[in-house]
Amino acid sequence: MSRTDTAAPALPTDAPRRLLAGIDVGGTNTKVLLCTEDLVVLDRTDVPTPAHDGGAAIVRAAVAAVGALLSRQHGTLIGVGVGAAGVVDAASGTVLVTGDSFTGWAGFGVTAAIEAALGVPATLDNDVNAFLRGEVSAGAVAGERDVLGMTLGTGVGGALILAGELYDGPGGAAGEIGHVPGFGDARCTCGQRGHLETLASARSISARYAERTGRTRHAHEVAAAAEAGDADARAVFDAAGWGLARAILLTAGILDVRTVVIGGGVSAAWALLEPPMRRALEAEPPVSGAVVRVERARLGSDAVALGAASRARALLAG
Repeated sequence: MSRTDTAAPALPTDAPRRLLAGIDVGGTNTKVLLCTEDLVVLDRTDVPTPAHDGGAAIVRAAVAAVGALLSRQHGTLIGVGVGAAGVVDAASGTVLVTGDSFTGWAGFGVTAAIEAALGVPATLDNDVNAFLRGEVSAGAVAGERDVLGMTLGTGVGGALILAGELYDGPGGAAGEIGHVPGFGDARCTCGQRGHLETLASARSISARYAERTGRTRHAHEVAAAAEAGDADARAVFDAAGWGLARAILLTAGILDVRTVVIGGGVSAAWALLEPPMRRALEAEPPVSGAVVRVERARLGSDAVALGAASRARALLAG
C-alpha cells in the first residue's frame, strides 16, 4: 500500500505582503508611510494637514494618503499607527490637549475614526514617544532597552524607554526633560522659568541670539552664523549643548539611563551642539562612572511615523 504525502501545500509566491501604515500628524503637514512588518519603508508621502477643519477632516486627509500609497503597493494593510503632537490618551486613542495650530482636534477619537475608515486596528501615541519608538526599533539606538529620547524643535520634547517598554508615568509626563528646571532664569513657554527648553529649542536659540546682538534670526540662521565664526552665535549653541549635557546627566544619575538619542530640527546643527555637550559630559561623568552614549537620530522625518507603525505592530503581536 502506498504512503500518501500529507504535507501542507506551499503558499503562492505572489501572496500579498502584510503592510503597516504610520502617520505623523503635524500642524502643517501630515507624513504618511507604508512599511513591512520588519519596518522596512516601502513608500511615503506628505499631505497638508487641515488643522483648523476639525478632527474628522484631519483623519480623512490621513486616510486618503494611506489609500493613495496602498494603490501603489502590492499588499494588505493590517494596522495603522498615529503619532500626534500634544497630550494624548493612548489607551482610548483620543487627543487630549493640542497647541493653537489645531482646531477641533483635542477630544477627538483618532483610533476609532481610523479603524472605522480602514477596517484595521489602530494606535495613537504622542509624537515624541513615537519618535523614540522609531529610533529604538529601526534607528540610531536600535535594540537598546533603556533610552532617553529628546527632540529639539520649536520646543524640547522628551521620552523614556525603560527595560524595553515606553515609560510615560502615572500622569503621562515621564521623560519631559524639556521642562525640568535648573537651567537659568529665562521664562519658558509653559510660563515657568529656567527649563531646558529656554536653552535648547529653536525658539530659545533665536531669542538668546537676539538678546546678545539685537538681531532677530531664525535658529538655522544662527547656526549658519556660528559656522561662519560669529562668536555670539557660537556662544548660544555652546549654552544649548551644555544644557543638553546637564539634562542627560540628570537622567543618568537618577535612572542610570546611559543611552540618549537626539532629533528634531535643531539637531541639524549637530556639529555645533556635540562638542560642548561632550565637554560637559566628560567634565562631570555620572557617579556610576559609566560611559554615556549620545547619538543623533538617524530616521529623520520618518521617525515619528515609523515609530507609530512599530506601536501598531506591537498591538497586533499581542
